[in-house]
Amino acid sequence: MFTFFCTSFCCPGISCCAIFRKNDDIHLHMCPFGNFSCVRLELQRDGFCQNPFFECLVAEIPEELKSKEGFTVVGYALYFYTYSTWKGRSLYLEDLYVMPEFRGINVIVVFAQVGRSKQCVRLQLSVLNWNTPSRDFYAAKGGQDLTVSEGWHFVRFDGQNLDNLANDAPKI
Repeated sequence: MFTFFCTSFCCPGISCCAIFRKNDDIHLHMCPFGNFSCVRLELQRDGFCQNPFFECLVAEIPEELKSKEGFTVVGYALYFYTYSTWKGRSLYLEDLYVMPEFRGINVIVVFAQVGRSKQCVRLQLSVLNWNTPSRDFYAAKGGQDLTVSEGWHFVRFDGQNLDNLANDAPKI
């Protein structure tokens, strides 16, 4: 019933439109922090170019099964490759979205198959603390909460803090 395809560069734009729809939906309805800052031009520039910073797995359904709103692209996984000096090739799932009426199509399972096909040894992702349904879903699939099990904390430098850190570098 669903067709999954991967796109990594020079995409005709359909995947990008699905990401925009999802981000608009989250911005308007789901995001409790209200700090949606990724603009469409950045997504287009960074993911749909000759040397993309991310790739997408897209779930598409036949025209006759389209959503109530008329969409055939009903879900996607946005990801990029990382590397563990302890384990090797890894995938980082940055974003996973499936339209509510199509949930249960197992985009995450197909995504795991993509990782295996690239000889990745693990898949990593972050889940917001308030997103209990997703946390429960990943735990039921065998995902480990590394904050609990290994004490890892996810650290970010952005904006002025990133600039300050970069400015501390020795002059070459």
